[in-house]
Amino acid sequence: MEQTEIETRVARAHELHESGYNCAQSVACACCDLVGLDEDLAFRLAEGFGGGMGAFTETCGAISGGVALIGYGMSAGPDAARSKAATYRQVRQLVNGFREMNGSTLCKELKGQTGGPVLRSCPGCVEDAVRLTLSLL
Repeated sequence: MEQTEIETRVARAHELHESGYNCAQSVACACCDLVGLDEDLAFRLAEGFGGGMGAFTETCGAISGGVALIGYGMSAGPDAARSKAATYRQVRQLVNGFREMNGSTLCKELKGQTGGPVLRSCPGCVEDAVRLTLSLL
């Protein structure tokens, strides 16, 4: 994928986030066409992942949006569960890459809500998740 398209998708994800989409929705909707997923469906599927899984500040929603896209794009469907191992490998790359970039995958740690410093802003997490997801799709 060309750098200009990556930057366009990052900008789109930021635009969506600023308009009220949660982190997961912003990532999923900015890239959903690459896996043949309708944007309305991507929005609905990602809704519960915002705020670190329903506002529990657990796994960062931006990561979850990327995981959803990878799963949808790589899955062979229920009649051919053989794609699971390859999907898990890609997801591990996303999660490990995000952790290496930001020091954590937990929303509360990224936001500095555990007494430590803010590791990454929500817009920064969205950007990182979009870039990593695009590199894996």
